[in-house]
Amino acid sequence: MLVAPSYPRDLENFVDKVVPILQDRGLFRREYEGSTLRDHLGLKKPVNRFAKLETK
Repeated sequence: MLVAPSYPRDLENFVDKVVPILQDRGLFRREYEGSTLRDHLGLKKPVNRFAKLETK
């Protein structure tokens, strides 16, 4: 069972020891798709409801 790290050292151990194993198994990404959380999650950019709509 995984539990939230209670000390910074626990988090460091997880990142240094567990994440590489998950990456080798293809279960944890090595690179990100973009530069924002929205990009990482593959979400579309929402329409700005305050932007002026174009009319033809």
